[in-house]
Amino acid sequence: MTHETLLQALLAADMLFIDDLHAWEFELDETLVEALEAGQPGEPEAQLLRIECMDGRTRREWRFTQAVVQAARFDADSGCWKLTGTEGEHALRCLDAFGGDAEDENEQE
Repeated sequence: MTHETLLQALLAADMLFIDDLHAWEFELDETLVEALEAGQPGEPEAQLLRIECMDGRTRREWRFTQAVVQAARFDADSGCWKLTGTEGEHALRCLDAFGGDAEDENEQE
């Protein structure tokens, strides 16, 4: 599913890849998200998104401001959101996890 903004994609995502690395943890500033969803301008320089992952044995962390997240553009060819942080451009892929029903269909009958 394609979302109009990176923020919408992040709110719907269960997991992320950043620069082809699986991000085992990411979080959005809930207070800032609530303000933006309410139509308030928010704080462009406030940290909105934090991402963590392991690159081999090295723990890596990225932090992105509201302005960077709002300026992100979707690249249809790669299926990634392109955003520019303090370290340059990053490719962010938002994924939804799949869930299953542990119950056997025959047991329900």
